[in-house]
Amino acid sequence: MTPRVVVGGLGPAGPDLLTAAVVDAVHRIPVRYLRTTRHPAAPAAGQALSFDSVYDSAPSIDDVYAGIVDALVEAAHEHGEVLYLVPGSPVVAERTVELLRQDTRVAVEVLPALSFLDVAWTRLGIDPVAEGVRLVDGHQFSVQAAGERGPLLVAQCDSRMVLSAIKLAAEGGGAGLQPVLLHHLGLPDERVLAVDWAELDRTIEPDHLTCVYLPAVTASAPAELMRFYELVRTLRERCPWDREQTHTSLTRHLIEEAYETVEAIESGSAEHLEEELGDLLFQIWFHSVLAEEEGEFTLADVARGIHDKLVLRHPHVFGTRSADTADQVVRNWEQIKRDEKGRSSLMEGIPAALPALLYAHKVQRKAASVGFDWPSVDDVYPKVTEELEELRADPSEEELGDLLFAVVNVARHLGVDAESALRAATAKFRDRFVGVERLAAERGIALPDADLAALDALWDEVKSR
Repeated sequence: MTPRVVVGGLGPAGPDLLTAAVVDAVHRIPVRYLRTTRHPAAPAAGQALSFDSVYDSAPSIDDVYAGIVDALVEAAHEHGEVLYLVPGSPVVAERTVELLRQDTRVAVEVLPALSFLDVAWTRLGIDPVAEGVRLVDGHQFSVQAAGERGPLLVAQCDSRMVLSAIKLAAEGGGAGLQPVLLHHLGLPDERVLAVDWAELDRTIEPDHLTCVYLPAVTASAPAELMRFYELVRTLRERCPWDREQTHTSLTRHLIEEAYETVEAIESGSAEHLEEELGDLLFQIWFHSVLAEEEGEFTLADVARGIHDKLVLRHPHVFGTRSADTADQVVRNWEQIKRDEKGRSSLMEGIPAALPALLYAHKVQRKAASVGFDWPSVDDVYPKVTEELEELRADPSEEELGDLLFAVVNVARHLGVDAESALRAATAKFRDRFVGVERLAAERGIALPDADLAALDALWDEVKSR
């Protein structure tokens, strides 16, 4: 006789919703297994072993499912027949039952049972066939719901992180429709709540008996971004290196990726820039996932925050204030920012750790936003000459700093980024010096021993090419 696994469902809530077939199987089959004891009807199984420990010890959810199937097959071969009880219905979102049915080592009998879907449709008062509702997994929402317009019933919404990911992937509802939280259906503490999108992950403490109904969905980001977000979360869960990272440990990488992005822009290579923007995006996603794990904020909150801030700081676009020039936009921006932060000085909030040229530029721009500035670049040139003369008279660090500060003023008035200009000049010098080295090697000239005239000649030759 082929060993048998009889699979039954515990229904969506308490023992009162168990089917007669499942109750009979519990009475008839002495060797019983529960996928998890975390279910209101689990006590109805009587003496039964559970696979809760497998969830705690297996490295991934796929390993959990494989481990459960192997254990059931082994038990069936030992006892001839075993009963396997799962939450809800065995044929709704039950990966272990799918795997059991594919396993040729045992015969599998599946007993029909009520699922949470039956109670959900009743509470929502809808006909799922007439409405065309699709069931998706909350843990795979960003992939399964990509491109969907709803309505959707989202199962497995067992954590705030899952609800946050849903909110991120499907921000907003069609025609003002709200998502509905379905929590502990069929139990005394059942809750069915229509909530605002912003409150989806803040209203209740979800668990394995929580699902969400989305009457309509407005995609807030392309499918590729959602796939990428899912990848970052997967890396965080499964990669040893990613699991160890913190906001602090990632700081160095964030700075490096920002500089590499700047280098890509200066290279003029669109392909290089695309790659480096991806690396920088990974850092932003990673920090958002870390914050999400701690319940601090989500990527949706980050996007909403910058969206609302940009709307507020562009009253000439979204409000009634006028701004006909870029300078006026900057002045408006600085005033709004100052009012927002409640700062007593325009200079507050400028990071002192910025690169020196960028720091000087920001300080000058802040002052210029309230009219404290040279009228034109022609008025700045004499200041550069003045500072140069003072440096000749007193070759000190302070005087050199004054000269550099004046040069940044020139750059700002010319609309040139001093940091980029110096970086480009340095790169140009580097490339020309490499050319000098190459020419010297070709002609047998040892650079440390070459006289100044020979070096000048090599330099001029490289420049002329």
